[in-house]
Amino acid sequence: MILKPIQYWHHRLRHRGPIRLAMTILVKNEADIIEDNIRYHAAQGVQCFAVMDNASDDGTREILEVLKSEFDLHVIDQPDQNYQQARWMTELAEYCRTELKADLVISNDADEFWQAEEAESLQDYLHYTDSVVTVRRYNMALDYSVLSKGYHYSHASLRVKNPILYDSSAQINETAVAMLLVKISPKTIVNPYGLIRLKGGNHRAKHVWKLMNARNEPGISVHHYPIRNYAQFERNIQNRKRLLETTNAKMGDHYRRWVRMLNEGTLEDEFKRFILNQQEIDTLLKLGVLEHKKLSITNS
Repeated sequence: MILKPIQYWHHRLRHRGPIRLAMTILVKNEADIIEDNIRYHAAQGVQCFAVMDNASDDGTREILEVLKSEFDLHVIDQPDQNYQQARWMTELAEYCRTELKADLVISNDADEFWQAEEAESLQDYLHYTDSVVTVRRYNMALDYSVLSKGYHYSHASLRVKNPILYDSSAQINETAVAMLLVKISPKTIVNPYGLIRLKGGNHRAKHVWKLMNARNEPGISVHHYPIRNYAQFERNIQNRKRLLETTNAKMGDHYRRWVRMLNEGTLEDEFKRFILNQQEIDTLLKLGVLEHKKLSITNS
């Protein structure tokens, strides 16, 4: 702990040139999206990647091996099945500091795409003296095109601008809840020099200098594609079920809701509730809950 402030000030004194921006990603069975994610963020200004693979068996690991020949991408195998997300992501941020010599680190998930809203790159909104930069994250909503042949998750063009504030009890127990419209936590970009630890799902960070210069950055937004099709959704919840049954992993109320529905055989009914018809879309647009926003994602 004593070394953290020393590391930070050494970094400030030695820094020269533009920001070196790294991204970390923890993956398990993300073959449908991981290549898109790497390519998109490289185009957004991310210069190096540290990806931890948690025993994927769907081809994710093989895709990463191919991408290593094209990008500054480092793969760390994590075979443990106890899902220590906060610890693992903190370790990845430290890896970016020591091995990749990164100035700032984006702690990402495979289904999240970070966009510079009105600039050419993410670095345009960042400074190497930043400690913790918090940015807003948006769920992407689904319409009936999700059921059509040839649908790709990047076709989603509606993001949840003003979420519906269901209480936690409703999110767990009530059927008539639009889970993609709920409020979701923001994400962080951290300076690995002075970082103490990342928390939860990388939504917060503890940092030596957080009280001095942590800030929000409206110029960067995160587009979240948690539900891409039913098969992907079911595989995800099956994995969450295994984690709940075999580990002490912390998990959001929405995952506990979906594991219960998987056990009850009603998960597909829940998926159908995600899909908005045109009348619902028109109403939610009028009320400001939704807004039109579509990203241009590689391979879409």
